[in-house]
Amino acid sequence: MRIRTFESFWLVKNGILYSYPSLQENLETELLVIGGGITGALISHALMEAGHEVMLIDKRDIAMGSSSATTSMLQYEVDVPLYELAEMIGEEGAVKCYKAGIEAIINLQTLVKKTKIKCGFKMQKSLYVAHNNKAAAWLKKEFDIRSKHQLGVKWLDAKTIEKKYGIIACGGILSDVAASVDAYQLAHELIQFNVKRGMKVYDQTAIDKIDTTDFRPKVILKNEHVIEAKKIICCTGFESTELLKEKIADLFYTYATVSEQGVKLNKNVQNTLIWTTDDPYLYMRSTDDGRFLIGGEDSNFNFQFFQQKIKERKADKLKAKLLALMPEIEFTEDFSWAGTFGSTKDGLPYIGKSPEYENTLFVLGFGGNGITFSVQGMEMMVNFLHGKEHELAEYYRFGR
Repeated sequence: MRIRTFESFWLVKNGILYSYPSLQENLETELLVIGGGITGALISHALMEAGHEVMLIDKRDIAMGSSSATTSMLQYEVDVPLYELAEMIGEEGAVKCYKAGIEAIINLQTLVKKTKIKCGFKMQKSLYVAHNNKAAAWLKKEFDIRSKHQLGVKWLDAKTIEKKYGIIACGGILSDVAASVDAYQLAHELIQFNVKRGMKVYDQTAIDKIDTTDFRPKVILKNEHVIEAKKIICCTGFESTELLKEKIADLFYTYATVSEQGVKLNKNVQNTLIWTTDDPYLYMRSTDDGRFLIGGEDSNFNFQFFQQKIKERKADKLKAKLLALMPEIEFTEDFSWAGTFGSTKDGLPYIGKSPEYENTLFVLGFGGNGITFSVQGMEMMVNFLHGKEHELAEYYRFGR
């Protein structure tokens, strides 16, 4: 499965920060984490913090999959509006999931400060704007339920949005808690942080299959070597759809483009994540090196042979949408790229045990907020391993 096109901005910006050996022998470990993206980095960190022996493997170089393609916008919202999620799983559960997103962003801020990792992390606000009057009507309904549960929101009318942000919209929700980060850099630095205190990491180490028929699960590698572990934790993202028979997510291709450095932005835009109600939606953020990033134009279709041309066409559409929304901005494209992402029926992740595998846990943060879901998975994994329940487990379970 191809995860991204060439020219991912984060990869070009950072390069391959750290490289690790491939595994060329049979090994045993207490806990084996499969997947060296941002999810695997966060989960392995939580397991190390809890005092476990941890080994991490990835079939590519570290963070070279979706973590190099993500726009790294951290929002507490899931892809399904709160009022719709409340209809699906009940209002109490829906609010728990949304509040967990807020807590995750704050917890990630604490982690970055504690480890002193440089990854462009920045707390921001988030502005969710209605692209037409019909969308404004349901977005106002969304604002009402968020306000009811004190999620730190404010309704802005069209005139206020245009005056403060230079955005042409029909109203929007301003949220107090959001953040931006360089997820590729964070994954690399967090893994290296834990390598220095004993975690074993092997990249370019592809698995052939997971065998859970014995008491101790094991992974058989493509090179026929074997890793035995007490528990396996799969942080394999969208490629988990190839491991599981259960239909857990629909995959799609999403696109992004980023400007040259020095783009002129007013202070409100610079400190705010912006996304629209359009379908497919548009999302925007500034970067820590003075660029402006826009993404969206999601598509179910991906023709490998025409991938480069499709990417360029999508980048042009993104720029056209940006100019319609923010007519005063001067955007000169520097990089554009694309990546595979997925969405679940309720916008929620799958975190926990799948009935398809014994002694194996999964942390699969689908949708636009995969990183915040992965942060939530840190506490959940430690709880599960120690035989404790977690209040989010029933909403994120397999077979739901």
